[in-house]
Amino acid sequence: MTVSPTSSGPLTLLRHRLFWPVVILVALLLLNVVFTDHFFSIEVKEGHLYGSLIDIVRFGAPLILVALGMTLVIATSGIDLSVGSVVAISGALACLQISDLGDQDSVGGVLGAAGVALLLSLVLGAWNGVLVAAVGIQPIIATLILMVAGRGLAQLITGGQIITVNSSPYKLIGGGYWLTLPFGIIIVLVVLALTAFLTRRLALGLLIRSVGGNAEASRLAGIGARGVVITVYTFCALCAGIAGLMISSNVSSADGNNAGLWIELDAILAVVIGGTPLSGGRFSLGGTVLGALIIQTLTTTIYSIGVPPETTLLFKALVVTVVCLLQSPAFRAKVVRRRRPAGVSPVAEEKVRVHA
Repeated sequence: MTVSPTSSGPLTLLRHRLFWPVVILVALLLLNVVFTDHFFSIEVKEGHLYGSLIDIVRFGAPLILVALGMTLVIATSGIDLSVGSVVAISGALACLQISDLGDQDSVGGVLGAAGVALLLSLVLGAWNGVLVAAVGIQPIIATLILMVAGRGLAQLITGGQIITVNSSPYKLIGGGYWLTLPFGIIIVLVVLALTAFLTRRLALGLLIRSVGGNAEASRLAGIGARGVVITVYTFCALCAGIAGLMISSNVSSADGNNAGLWIELDAILAVVIGGTPLSGGRFSLGGTVLGALIIQTLTTTIYSIGVPPETTLLFKALVVTVVCLLQSPAFRAKVVRRRRPAGVSPVAEEKVRVHA
């Protein structure tokens, strides 16, 4: 009896790149049930949805946004270490302008402040893209420059102080509700839908994969590789700028020193957990969202089970390491030493893995 490399079954399921991340996410959610009463319950209070699951998505919304932008950058064989600084700059600039308004509840004033902050984010992203695509600086170095300088720029904008605002329209972005859902979740859904449309229904996704697979071959084939690279870095910064508005809005203040600190590392982890290789050439938006949810659920779990604060980062790193190891076919083959089904050649087995 032979097994088709494209046949469905337990083998194909186990080899799917999202199988183990889903298992880990479900395990973390079930672990929370032990320590939190009514963890899975969702109720409506004053026309708004409340519950632990809603909170996980709401608090994870900024990370999901940053990770979506990071996914496209990594798909081009790049990396963006500056997203945390862009988060801080965006929130700081928006809060500074709102604090100078005569009426902080002015919708037009808040929209103008948010628009200027996002415009600056676009400029910063384009700057990264130009350094990488036109100047030829390695992505890790080009974005490291903005990572360091951007944090200083955020400090200059805030004057080294925490800027507080009292604006109901601005509070809506990260801490408000609309149509019973947290507004941040709605923003994430819109950005995700737009990103999926641009990369799946249009040629952008194919161009990104082509550039990430072989930039020189793409150029010789007539693809504007430089334009694609600049576009993805600009989009990544835009996502970080929106996340910066959400984070500062949620606490009604801007902290140029701590806002978005290390979010770039969580974003990279979310992308990798979601099955997007750092070598580029392919990507998974759904996997990235799943990876971000795992990281946010892990943070919630840490607080639920009472992990000491001094060991929080170590615990988090341990769980992420386990997820990455479980995703590795080579690691699973060495540890589990599964027997190959009769009649399946090594080539056919590899095709099953690639197809999954």
